[in-house]
Amino acid sequence: MSIRPLQPGDLECCHRLYQEIAWNDPARNEAENLALRRDWLDWSVRNDQQLAALHQPPYGDRVICDAQGQFAGLIGIVPRLEPFGRLPGLGDDPLARRSAEVGMFWALRPAWQGRGLATGAARLLSAWMFEALELQRILAGTEYDNVASIAVMRRLGMRIVRNSSPEPPWLQITGVLDAPQGAGRNTSPPEPAAASARL
Repeated sequence: MSIRPLQPGDLECCHRLYQEIAWNDPARNEAENLALRRDWLDWSVRNDQQLAALHQPPYGDRVICDAQGQFAGLIGIVPRLEPFGRLPGLGDDPLARRSAEVGMFWALRPAWQGRGLATGAARLLSAWMFEALELQRILAGTEYDNVASIAVMRRLGMRIVRNSSPEPPWLQITGVLDAPQGAGRNTSPPEPAAASARL
């Protein structure tokens, strides 16, 4: 299993992934959804390059490849802006305002699910994020009924926080992974553009 940057040639695989996991826009036909995915992929490739040039955190998607190098799914570093302080154990304050956190997400094509690829990719990416970006913690989110994603969170060692409110759906379950002791303790911070190394 490996992780690599998105490439223009990944269009068909990304399109199929979105179809298979029902992330396509149901109000659009296949040609329109493919066009949307093409625009997204072009932006994603350029975004990765521009964030590196601007010395910004390397937000964006990467490709999860299986042992044969085939496209299995996506994993990404994402900005999250939510009222995390309202959640149990993260503040317990019903009036908490939104705060910014660094998040991680993953999505696999069904044919590659159940093989440990999401867990392996998330372990690899989170270890890199703690070391290169010197993060204090990483958050992931999903819905109550996404048993597979919650299982990945548990295998990663994430603390599972359940929101008593079902809205918004992506804040129903939050996984919290704290930095391991000694991670990212460089004497000089990594250069952001180099740190993006670009996993």
